Amino acid sequence: MTRAQQTISLALLVSSLYLALYLGLIPLPALVQQQIVHLLPIWALVSFGALLLFRLGWGILTFNDVPEAHKELAKEIQMAKVDLRKLGVSVD
Repeated sequence: MTRAQQTISLALLVSSLYLALYLGLIPLPALVQQQIVHLLPIWALVSFGALLLFRLGWGILTFNDVPEAHKELAKEIQMAKVDLRKLGVSVD
């Protein structure tokens, strides 16, 4: 099973579970059904955003632990500087 298939199947599972909760097919206390279930998508979106920000921060924090990527980025920066100098842009 490919990663795309896994992602799609997980999304379908979660959305069907939420739809069952939202329509009341899964019995919940009235307070939970009225005040919490409709906020679950917003909570999931905020949690997903926080996870992505954490992964971005962790990647930046551990960037020097990936020497190949560091060398490649340094080469690209040097190539960009050379190209810009050819075009007459002051780079340093």
